[in-house]
Amino acid sequence: MRQNPQTAGRLRPVDLARRHGLSTQAIRNYEAAGILPAAGRTPHGYRMYAPLHALALTAFLALVPGHGHGSAASIMRAVNRDDPEEAFRIVDESHAQLLEDRRTLEAVERALRDLGPDTAPGPGEASSPGGMFVGPLAGKLGIGPATLRKWERAGLVTPRRDPRTGYRVYAEADVRDAGLAHQLRRGGYRLDQIAPLIAQVRAAGGLEPLAAALRDWHDRLAVRGRAMLAGAAELDAYLRHVHEAT
Repeated sequence: MRQNPQTAGRLRPVDLARRHGLSTQAIRNYEAAGILPAAGRTPHGYRMYAPLHALALTAFLALVPGHGHGSAASIMRAVNRDDPEEAFRIVDESHAQLLEDRRTLEAVERALRDLGPDTAPGPGEASSPGGMFVGPLAGKLGIGPATLRKWERAGLVTPRRDPRTGYRVYAEADVRDAGLAHQLRRGGYRLDQIAPLIAQVRAAGGLEPLAAALRDWHDRLAVRGRAMLAGAAELDAYLRHVHEAT
């Protein structure tokens, strides 16, 4: 007769914590958050966990690197309330976001291939008379005007002022730099990391300063994709045991 995973063995909170390198408080927190199924209780009221809880915790910890803590928690809560379709939907959303991030990286690389030594005004050179105002550029990028002004303070863009209205006007090079900053922000880079990259590209008229950043971005996407595979394997193992237990 097959042994029921719910009753095959008993684990104290400290046993579950030590097995996964966590504190007993973390175990209680995960249970309270619905990441773990509710624990059984001894006649004296002490928590007792089963091997199924260990599988749940292993699945959750494996999901976090690929999906993030919030999504991993939502996946486990959905499974534990017997809503696997919702869990699969969240997994699909993470995979869709990873694909979008890969496309974003490709877009950055395409944009960088178009950069050349003459695409931005040099020191002291005047901007072209044409350009975009802050509202249209913000709308084009899908950000708020306040974000563009913040980027200006950080040195990512250097718009001129319209002499008649005083409004900011973004020349072609500014539009390019704003688009590049937006893509790098999507890639997880901070403003203080982006500013020197854009400054070096302007000064050197080349892409070498971004080569290391792009390699790192590729590596992080690859690590995330591999982590999603590992998380899927552990989630599948947990789902199979949940099915057997019910």
